[in-house]
Amino acid sequence: MIKDLSDAQLVVSLRAGNESAITEIYNRYWRKLLAIAYNHTKDKSSAEEIVQDVLIKLWDRKAELQINSLSGYLATAVKYTVLNFIYRERRRSEIASKMYAIDDFDCDDEKIYASFLEEYISGVVDDLPEKCRLVFRCSREQGKNIPQIAFELNIAEKTVEAHLTKALKSIKYSLRNAGLLLMIYLTYLFS
Repeated sequence: MIKDLSDAQLVVSLRAGNESAITEIYNRYWRKLLAIAYNHTKDKSSAEEIVQDVLIKLWDRKAELQINSLSGYLATAVKYTVLNFIYRERRRSEIASKMYAIDDFDCDDEKIYASFLEEYISGVVDDLPEKCRLVFRCSREQGKNIPQIAFELNIAEKTVEAHLTKALKSIKYSLRNAGLLLMIYLTYLFS
């Protein structure tokens, strides 16, 4: 019976595509994961959405996942999903406030270009792998240093440095390919 399986056996069953395994994972961990998500979001609806996203991704990626501890994996996945949720919500409110705060006639070329560039870079950052994106945002948007990020995300400082290097290279590469890097240099060279 599926309810009698250990977490390790449940993961094996999940990887084999057994739908009852994901149902059992849901039944075992739903309340715990919801509590973790709610503790950070303070919003029941958002917490439920986060847990659903984590479980859907678990099912979608079942064949490629390497899970040593199911409860640890799920708790970490909820934590990262909460961080992404908080970032998206913060970003939405910033964009909304900018849209209402800008005077209709107070947009010179530099502000338009800066806004475009910011949005372009934000799009590039959104396409980075999840941990790389989180490290970059902690560093550049929240102003945290490498030791703080390493402590918060429970990863080595060298790993943080590697993620930052990867993110910056990706942004530079994307700007260069879009022809924006040359425009940035020329703008600041002749202004």
